[in-house]
Amino acid sequence: QVQLVESGGGLVQAGGSLRLSCAASGSIFSINAMGWYRQAPGKQRELVATITSGGRTNYADSVKGRFTISRDNAKNTVYLQMNSLSPEDTAVYFCNADLIQYHWAGPLGYWGQGTQVTVSS
Repeated sequence: QVQLVESGGGLVQAGGSLRLSCAASGSIFSINAMGWYRQAPGKQRELVATITSGGRTNYADSVKGRFTISRDNAKNTVYLQMNSLSPEDTAVYFCNADLIQYHWAGPLGYWGQGTQVTVSS
């Protein structure tokens, strides 16, 4: 069984910062890409940022220059540092990991339960 547990969400004023964390645990052989997605009320889930096991990153245009994704491979943890937050960033943020549970298995995608980020104006 694999679990992704997010933390760090909350309420912050516009211009403020938050740092999200997501730790993967359970039967894990290796983790490929990890990432953050978000879903605002009435909208589809969208990519925020991803990072490969080698550290290559990819960002949505809307967060470039404001958000930074990083990971600690030894801890199976991915982070999202969010600066200069605006009300448009308000959403539930979900962690995603593309991982392999056993050496003989192929990669599967797993999701966390989500953490609420609310930015007040």
